[in-house]
Amino acid sequence: MRPSSSESDVFAGVLARGDVADQVSGRAWLQALLDFEAALARAQARAGEISHEQADEIVALCDAGRYDAGAIGEGAAEIGNPAGAVVKLLQAQTDAPVHKDATSQDAVDTAAMLVTKRALKPLLIDLRATANVAADLAGRHRDTTIIGRTLLQQANPTTFGLKAAGWALSLDEAADVLHSLPLAYQLGGPVGTLDPPYTLDLGLDKPVLAWHTRRNRIGELAGALGVAAGALGKIALDVVLLSQTEVAEVREAQGGGSTSMPHKHNPVAAISALGCAKQAPGLVATLLAAMVQEHERGAGSWHSEWRPLGDLLTTVGSAASWLRTSLETLEVDSARMRVDGAPGDAAALVDRALEHR
Repeated sequence: MRPSSSESDVFAGVLARGDVADQVSGRAWLQALLDFEAALARAQARAGEISHEQADEIVALCDAGRYDAGAIGEGAAEIGNPAGAVVKLLQAQTDAPVHKDATSQDAVDTAAMLVTKRALKPLLIDLRATANVAADLAGRHRDTTIIGRTLLQQANPTTFGLKAAGWALSLDEAADVLHSLPLAYQLGGPVGTLDPPYTLDLGLDKPVLAWHTRRNRIGELAGALGVAAGALGKIALDVVLLSQTEVAEVREAQGGGSTSMPHKHNPVAAISALGCAKQAPGLVATLLAAMVQEHERGAGSWHSEWRPLGDLLTTVGSAASWLRTSLETLEVDSARMRVDGAPGDAAALVDRALEHR
């Protein structure tokens, strides 16, 4: 039995935290590829292109628990993507017309959208929950004065409530964009000329045209995930800075120690969130670079998307999970924060931000 990614990765506890990683695992991708084949068979049976008996036979085989994802991965080398290995495996078990009219990119692109849709569910749960915690901090500390800092130097008074309100608003905006992303399946055939008179029942949008080499959807997804990572990372950095010994205005209740300095109380959750968030820009850049593709089917650029997409979902999901823990366990030292001077319209701005939610 092959080890799972978490079993073989000593960094998984930090860099693959939360429920997103399971949704982009090899098993999850395999199930998504099988879901495409099952949905295609059901749709073709409804359209009369194959019999319902043939469709039922194909659907019964489309359970990832029956197969070894590692073996599928090895078989992907034959045609350069895993869809070929999946189709070959199904065809060996039935005479029904598996994969009729579709191309391998139809299967893999649709699987990518299914994996994304499933991974976004826990990611958005953590993003929304973290935004709610930040909003609660904003309400409780609406009038808690704190020195504002510009260019890392002390500036004018503000309130911790306004700082937390900004956190909440950034996370809300990032989550709204991710939630509204159009995720469409792919079914254009070899060169995008297939126009099937049916819809795949996968909970995905039906595209107007095939998007084999029109990778706007992937680019928009990458950008939205990158923005979410930036919002998470900014908040995590604020927590880390406010937790410095010389500042000590906040602390994580469950901070971590050190192998050589047991007296330390490190803001481990915020540090880990920041470590995850900082990986996102490079992955976003890779996915944006992959948008430039040749004619009707790309040679290599499409292939370069698969792992970075999963890694990007994982790292942003992990950052959201860590930051949720950080803010949920955050202890605020209002007395330490207190400064003389009026914080401008900070309290009214907190009210406006919370009403906007």
